[in-house]
Amino acid sequence: MKSRPVINANATVTVLGGSLMPPPVVQAMADAAGQFVDLPAMYEEVGSRLAELTRNEAACVTAGAAAAITLVVASCIGEPAQSFPVEAEVVMFASQRNGYDYSVRLTGARIVEVAGEAELRAALVRRPACVLWFAGAHYAAGALPIEDVVAMAREVGVPVIVDAAAQVPPVASLWRFTAEIGADAVIVSGGKGLRGPQTTGLVLGRRWLVDRCRRHASPNQEIGRGMKVGKEELAALLAAVEWTLEQDESELLAGYERSVALWVDGLQGLPGITAYRGYPSEAGQPHGRAVLRFTNRSRQQVVDALWDGEPRIAVGTFGVADNELALNPQTLEPGEDQVVLDTLRKLLESPGGQT
Repeated sequence: MKSRPVINANATVTVLGGSLMPPPVVQAMADAAGQFVDLPAMYEEVGSRLAELTRNEAACVTAGAAAAITLVVASCIGEPAQSFPVEAEVVMFASQRNGYDYSVRLTGARIVEVAGEAELRAALVRRPACVLWFAGAHYAAGALPIEDVVAMAREVGVPVIVDAAAQVPPVASLWRFTAEIGADAVIVSGGKGLRGPQTTGLVLGRRWLVDRCRRHASPNQEIGRGMKVGKEELAALLAAVEWTLEQDESELLAGYERSVALWVDGLQGLPGITAYRGYPSEAGQPHGRAVLRFTNRSRQQVVDALWDGEPRIAVGTFGVADNELALNPQTLEPGEDQVVLDTLRKLLESPGGQT
């Protein structure tokens, strides 16, 4: 069975496969599939190289960013001999509660909500396992800046963990939160902006914490035993990070902006349509996206027509108004921006609104 291909003008979302792996990443994955290895040694070797590349003390590959949350929280709670579930507290800003809370709760830890400096300080006095802070513009409202959180937590020796799963670009997210700001660890998805396997994530940061994560994880029979990372994912994610660091990020972002300008200019003037550049992206990344506002038709009608049409096109509805949709250039292959534009124009110019 072959799935119908999709032009992804939405984002690096899991339901669409994350991102596309570049040829060197695919090759690294294939090469690793053809031989047996000493897997624990490979974990450490890949981690050492990733730490060097990302300017961190240590690094380990996980089975996605959600698994990384569980492993990091477990590591903040205790050594791998710890039995789970346990009674522990993890502090989060109330405005940052989200669908990944379950990754914390798998350990048995209780999430303690705070709002503002006074509540954060009161929670820190109880010496929680850690503070979990989510990066991105869509999580910023109602939360203190990470610099302030790190400074306050450091006073009482409580670790700070940053979830920056979708925060590449900028690639500096790999070291800014840890090496520059001082958080104890940052979690990054391997299958989004890094363009590695969708099933991978990264924990980067303090050696003591990363070492514990590795011991909590497969192939050890601990809480992360089911969160398995194979030799193929290890090799491919390392290749993905190397490939990403070789790219010209300024040109990459400029290319995104050219696609956004193409869409905005090409859709202006259509009846009942307003097209404009939205900034930043839905995940708070430093590039624009084209936002379409409808006054004479249902947004869902357009979304469904694009999805059911030929070619099949996925678009975004996160972080925009109910009568808007967004076109994100990050996940497009060369030339697909023009295909999206031509398909949209045909759809929006037709009386029945069908492709």
